[in-house]
Amino acid sequence: MRVNLGASSAQTEPSDVVSAPGLAPAIRVRGLVKRYKEVEAVRGIDLDVAAGETFGFLGPNGAGKSTTIKILCTLADASSGTAQVAGFDVATQRDAVRRHIGLVFQEPTLDTYLTGEQNLRFHGELYGVDRSTAAARREEVLRMVGLWQRRRDAVQTYSGGMRRRLEIARGLLHSPAVLFLDEPTIGLDPQTRASIWEYLRELHRREEITVFVTTHYMDEAEHCDRVAIMNEGRIVALDTPDRLKAAVGKDRVQITTEDDEAAIAALREHFGLQAAVHEGVVSMAVADGAAFVPRLFGGLGVPIRSVTVSRPSLDDVFLAHTGSTIRDAEQPSGSMHPIALMVRGR
Repeated sequence: MRVNLGASSAQTEPSDVVSAPGLAPAIRVRGLVKRYKEVEAVRGIDLDVAAGETFGFLGPNGAGKSTTIKILCTLADASSGTAQVAGFDVATQRDAVRRHIGLVFQEPTLDTYLTGEQNLRFHGELYGVDRSTAAARREEVLRMVGLWQRRRDAVQTYSGGMRRRLEIARGLLHSPAVLFLDEPTIGLDPQTRASIWEYLRELHRREEITVFVTTHYMDEAEHCDRVAIMNEGRIVALDTPDRLKAAVGKDRVQITTEDDEAAIAALREHFGLQAAVHEGVVSMAVADGAAFVPRLFGGLGVPIRSVTVSRPSLDDVFLAHTGSTIRDAEQPSGSMHPIALMVRGR
């Protein structure tokens, strides 16, 4: 199920949030605020995530993503505002929320001395998974993440990517309505990150659950049905990745030449373009890069060594809405609570 919003350059207001016809949102947030003494980590966000949607929460470390997910998973209390997950209030129906969600933490929480299967068995007992179906469910999720053949090996022998996949399997074991993943690929190499996302797409197809994922990797957000960009505790943009990029507008053309100053002057005089040079690369923004390049070769009057054309990216979207790159906005982030908190009071 894919639910799209119209292009937006600011946080979506409650009246504008779209959810699936006839269905309650899997996640509903209104006016959510979280303060830590003098610091306001989350500043009044509004959000609907439709049932069956893969929703991305994108932003730098310190933007408020992990704080928001802690509140939605009942691991932290909001200072004000309301939130419901799977139809249950996170403040007054904590146990019900916990029964209906799965969670993959930013920090590893596996027992590395146990086997993969033993980790899942322990988790199933904590969540009260029916013993008559528990073994079959363990096999199902382990096969789904490609770890069935390694189920009897100690987790300490697993690679980083295998451990992440096991944590995803653990989060799915009790058949949750919503799966939360907090920076699920942090610290992994690009190839392993891509592999994790292949498994996430497959599980979403097979399980038909709502997936809520936080990330500061722009390329990962591209896999989501919709993306909310968060910065300094606020949602600054929310839409599909394609619409967010389209709203930014122009293509970026970058060239290297034998005379950068002459090239910049020629671009201004002949094409009416303002260009900038950085580390020997001349950059400009144009409406249609592919159509502009032939004109550039024919009319610049300065020898061109190389040319590249790039479409707007989510990096450009973040820059347009915040005035900085996501790396410039990075702050140190804290770790999440231990998994024991998820089952406390059950």
